[in-house]
Amino acid sequence: MLFLLIAGHALADFPLQNGEMATCKDRHAKLPLQKSVPWVYWLTAHALVHGMITAFIIGWWTGNKELGVVYGMMECAAHWIIDAFKCEGYTSIMVDQLLHVLCKALWAFMIAKGVIVLTF
Repeated sequence: MLFLLIAGHALADFPLQNGEMATCKDRHAKLPLQKSVPWVYWLTAHALVHGMITAFIIGWWTGNKELGVVYGMMECAAHWIIDAFKCEGYTSIMVDQLLHVLCKALWAFMIAKGVIVLTF
């Protein structure tokens, strides 16, 4: 599952993130497009894509789509915060990517240990 989570991250962070999104999610960017679509929308949309991919992978892997959604929401929040820190210049692209991979490892560890259990 960890491989799928990391591969899903690579998919969402590179081919599924176009140039406009990569630039406009930074509140310091000054593209004309940001006048009609604020930076926070771009960053949130990008984080939601990551959350959706994580939710799908974990839901499929565990057979528990509700659990997948919980982890997808956690991924969305973590991704938003990590990318916001990078956009503010607090981290480099290397630290940004390392933090994202560490989140995936944490999700896989938490699932393996049954930290969050949902039964319906």
